[in-house]
Amino acid sequence: MDKFSYKHILKLSDRLIFISAIFIGTLASIPKLLRLHIELGELLIDISISTAFALFVWYFNLNNLPKNGVRHHLTKLFGKRLIKSLIIGLLLMIILVAIHQLLLPKYHVASMLLMYEFRGLIINLTINLFLFLLYQNYVTGSIDAELEKTKIDNLNAQFEILKQQVNPHFLFNSLNTLKSMVEMQDEKAAHFIVMLSDFYRFSLERKESNLISFEEELKTLKAYMFLLEARFEDGIQLHISIDQRALESLLPPFCLQLLIENCIKHNIISIEQPLLIEIYKEKEFIVIQNNLQLKRSIDNSTGIGLDNITQRYKQAFHKQVEIIRTEKIFKVKLPLVYADSDY
Repeated sequence: MDKFSYKHILKLSDRLIFISAIFIGTLASIPKLLRLHIELGELLIDISISTAFALFVWYFNLNNLPKNGVRHHLTKLFGKRLIKSLIIGLLLMIILVAIHQLLLPKYHVASMLLMYEFRGLIINLTINLFLFLLYQNYVTGSIDAELEKTKIDNLNAQFEILKQQVNPHFLFNSLNTLKSMVEMQDEKAAHFIVMLSDFYRFSLERKESNLISFEEELKTLKAYMFLLEARFEDGIQLHISIDQRALESLLPPFCLQLLIENCIKHNIISIEQPLLIEIYKEKEFIVIQNNLQLKRSIDNSTGIGLDNITQRYKQAFHKQVEIIRTEKIFKVKLPLVYADSDY
C-alpha cells in the first residue's frame, strides 16, 4: 500500500497537508510575532523554514507507513520510524537554515540554529502524534470491519449447517408420508408431490438471497406446512393474519421454516394435543407463537437455531429479536423492516 493510498485512507489530501504545514509554521513563529521590533522579512523566513520542515515531515512519515497495513503493530510503527524521523528531521533543519542563510545573508538565522532544531523536534513530534492517532483510528476500523465480516461468515456457516440438518430429515419424513399416501391410494398424493417439488424449488431459489420479502417467505412456508399437515394431519394447525404492508417487509430467508421446525422439535404433536401455531402482526413486529406442550426429551437439538436468527437480524438490520416464554405459550417477535424506510 503506497503513500497515496494512505493519504486517501487517512483522509489527508495534499491541500489539507499544505494548509496544516502553513498553520504549524505560523504557530511555531508566534514567539517572533510577539516581539515589538521584527522585520517582515525575518518573520517570513521564520515561517518558511517551519512550513517547509512540516511539509517534509508529513510526506516523509506518510511514505514510511508499513506496507502490510493493520497487521503491523503500532508500537513498531512509531518506534524505529519515529527515531528515524527525528534524526532525519534534525539534519533537514540544518540544511534549511543553511540554505536560508546563504540566500539571505543579511538575516542571521544560523545563529539561532539550536532554536530551530528545538522547534523542529516539537513539529516532528506533533505531526507524528496526529499521524499516530489517524493510523490508530484506521487500524481500529479495519479490525472492526474484519471482525464484523468474520461474524457474518460464521452466521452464514451456522445457517448452512442448520439447513443441512433440517432438509435431509424433513425429506426423509416427507418421503415416508408420500409412501403411506400412495399405499393408501390417497387422492392427495399427486398434490403432495407438487407441493414437495415447490418447497425445494423455493428453497433453491432463496438459497443465495440475503434478504427476501415476507410474502416470498410465506410461499415457502405454505408449501412446507402442507407437507407437515399431510404428515401430522390435525395434529398441527397454522393460522396467519398479516396485512399487505407487513407482507412487504424484509427478513433473512428460511427464518419462518426454522421457527416452525423449532416448534415441532420441542413440542408434542398429536390429534388429541394439536400444536397451534399463529403468525400475526403486533405493532412493529411479526409474531410467531405456539402453545407449549413440551416433550420430555429432545434429540439432536443443537440449540443454535434461535440464536442464529437473532444474530442474523442484528447483523442485517441492527434490530433485536424478542423471545417470550410463559407457562402456556412461546413466541418469537421479528422486527418489521421495510426497504423503503429502514434498510
